Amino acid sequence: MLVIVHTFFLHFHSVRVKNHTLKPTYTFGLGLISFFLVVILFLTGGLLMFFYLPSTERAYSDIINLHTTVRFGSLLRNAHRWGAHLLVLAVILHMCRVFYTGSYKRPREFNWVIGVLLLVLTLLLSFTGYLLPWDQLSYWAITVASEMAAYAPLVGEKVKLFLLGAGEVGQESLLRFYAFHLFLLPFLFVPLLGLHFWRIRKDKGLSSPDEKKGAQNPADTRFTWPHLLVVEVLVFLGVSLFLLFLSWGVNAPLRDIANPDLPENPSKAPWFFLNLQELLMHMNPALAGVLIPVFLILLLIAMPYIDRRLGDVGIWFAGKRGKKIALWSALYTAPLLVGLVLFDAFVGVKSLVSQPEIVPGWLIPLGTIGGLSLGLYFMLRPLRPNGREVLIAYFTAFIVTYFLLTIIGLFFRGEGMALILPWRLPPGGLSF
Repeated sequence: MLVIVHTFFLHFHSVRVKNHTLKPTYTFGLGLISFFLVVILFLTGGLLMFFYLPSTERAYSDIINLHTTVRFGSLLRNAHRWGAHLLVLAVILHMCRVFYTGSYKRPREFNWVIGVLLLVLTLLLSFTGYLLPWDQLSYWAITVASEMAAYAPLVGEKVKLFLLGAGEVGQESLLRFYAFHLFLLPFLFVPLLGLHFWRIRKDKGLSSPDEKKGAQNPADTRFTWPHLLVVEVLVFLGVSLFLLFLSWGVNAPLRDIANPDLPENPSKAPWFFLNLQELLMHMNPALAGVLIPVFLILLLIAMPYIDRRLGDVGIWFAGKRGKKIALWSALYTAPLLVGLVLFDAFVGVKSLVSQPEIVPGWLIPLGTIGGLSLGLYFMLRPLRPNGREVLIAYFTAFIVTYFLLTIIGLFFRGEGMALILPWRLPPGGLSF
């Protein structure tokens, strides 16, 4: 039996693993955490299928039955819901780790592209699962998100119709989201995940500063069995226990049954799309909801083909100067972003320039983004950053913007999406 397990384990791993990659502070186990969350979600999702029917007449009552009549049904649903949210967060942080350690560079550029596609599929999986409880929170969150998709130039209405199967969220939408969530997206996700792991082994494991030395020194490596196995078991146990205690102590949200005639106030998109909803309030919907996210995804895909430097692979922030640049970028971005949100909320660009619409909706936002980007570059010029460090600055600005806009949308937007203080936010204002 031990021989079978040993052979199976080494089928997915190299015989030896680099000492550097076993350090907890290098990877923080984010890739393993993401994978184990995927496994848990597939297991819990498969069990939930036995107790759920994708029908507007049955879906909500099935969720209620999970909490009231099915033994451990509440724990099962909680684990699936919180696991999905944790997976989104873990994959985003994993992408940050890969970027900041330069692990997207040759020969791993193709695997970086696969990782970006897996991030997109992770967001879509969480998005399509969001509607299935068929409560007020999920109904109006998907309504808001589908309206965002409708802003796509030329094909917006067709995309919305493809997602919903009708002009508004209803039975067709629930059935389509169920099919997307259980069949279509996993059909794409699982092969890409397998390819992602295969490329890790094909690319000689995780990145390490030792690569620039050429041939690997045996003293810099350890046998994968049992050293890596111990790490993986510990990470799996840690993830499982954390999710178990979280699911035991905190119930997944469930509002009243979905009512198309009673809009939520505020109506918010799922939390991982709240940043886009926040942008919609400050610029043209097509620009904020479609063009900017598509541009950013394409830019992420192109990242390893833009940055060809290999000297800093496996080093966090490419060195001490890179850490300083990332810190300055965060300190530059955060207050300016908060200031812009406050200015637009209490003064308003449209109140100053309302006509023609292209000015407040397109030209001013694009000019602001361009001006802030140039300002960041010139602020960092005294440090004489190289190309890699410039990318670190802009990537940090992007990550800070993503999370800060999410926090604003989640905790600081109340009725009518007006800015409020978090302690005045009603329980219904959170969009988990």
